[in-house]
Amino acid sequence: MNVRTQDGSAGDVDYGAIGAGYAPYRRPDTRIARFIAEALAGTQTVLNVGAGAGSYESAARAVTAVEPSESMRAQRPARLARAVDAVAEDLPFADGEFEGAMTLFSVHQWSDVAAGLREMRRVTSGPVVVLTCDPKLVRDFWLYEYAPEVLDTEARRYPPIEEMAGALGGTGTIRTVPIPLDCTDGFNEAYYGRPELLLDPAARQACSAWSFIDDGVRERFDERLRRDLESGAWDERFGHLRTQTTYEGSLVIVRAAP
Repeated sequence: MNVRTQDGSAGDVDYGAIGAGYAPYRRPDTRIARFIAEALAGTQTVLNVGAGAGSYESAARAVTAVEPSESMRAQRPARLARAVDAVAEDLPFADGEFEGAMTLFSVHQWSDVAAGLREMRRVTSGPVVVLTCDPKLVRDFWLYEYAPEVLDTEARRYPPIEEMAGALGGTGTIRTVPIPLDCTDGFNEAYYGRPELLLDPAARQACSAWSFIDDGVRERFDERLRRDLESGAWDERFGHLRTQTTYEGSLVIVRAAP
């Protein structure tokens, strides 16, 4: 059973509290969108579960969006269709109603990932595409040395890739998605070569893992990163990332075909 907040959020984050400034920092990146479009190639009708403000819906032809949070639904651009108020674990659609389905940066917030993925498979006759992060890899990022609590939170929240593949069944593939240096979608690894941007509290708030830590952790992170940027210590260790055109971290696409 899903417990929903006043905003309607059904997972472990209340987007009524943290989602107001989300859209400006989480703008879809066209290069990541190409990977999603490739995974959905050949599908006409696509379901987007946990659709948020509608990022990446241009990667599909005809999209039906599902989003439980009122705050996030309100941030959808007028050009996009209104999102259905529902949760992944109980989709109000018929068996095989869609040719494809996607869920992007969303599964880690569901109350029952396996049930949600089984529902997506039930209503989809073709590929189900999941953009997520591999919990085994999230700590392999420089941020872990400055705010380990944030990436420990992410590692706990992201479901294991093997479990997702098992819930979806069929034939599965896993593909690492390279993150561009000037990525417009502000998840943590998007700032791999632009550490200064993570000093912006609004940028951090647009990545939900930061909402699980206390002010003391944020202050320590801010103080230490500022100090290391000013002294050159960060650049001494990680400065090569400033000119690295792409970064292969924990971002992956899991694709399951029937």
